[in-house]
Amino acid sequence: MPRAQTEQRRVARKQEGVRNVRLKLLMLGVLCLLPVAGAAQMAWSGQSWLPLATYPAVSLVTLLLYWQDKQQARTQAWRTPEKVLHAGELLGGWPGALIAQQLFRHKTRKASYQMVFWAIVLLHQVFWVDHLLLGGHVLSLG
Repeated sequence: MPRAQTEQRRVARKQEGVRNVRLKLLMLGVLCLLPVAGAAQMAWSGQSWLPLATYPAVSLVTLLLYWQDKQQARTQAWRTPEKVLHAGELLGGWPGALIAQQLFRHKTRKASYQMVFWAIVLLHQVFWVDHLLLGGHVLSLG
């Protein structure tokens, strides 16, 4: 394929923006149901307001880390280590990471990265299922 056509396709993809926006927003909403419900339940029952505040704050920080890493990738500068991105996701920033992946088209094709990312999302879902539906008995240490 001629180089000019390849460049045209790359530019066209960039201009498209996020594909399937409604579906992806729906998926994000569904994935956030358990964490939001669980964090709200913890806050209103007097257990802790921390999860309710942490998810949005850490999501914003994680989104900014993705943005910075994408900028560094474009300029071939020093990159943000993947373990730092995953740490942000694990601390509750996975919703921001999911948004950033779509907005910046960053880390979406690297299978090894996506496996860890989705394992982190699953871990959060399992925690909130246990907390909300099973009374926290499955994951309790005692």
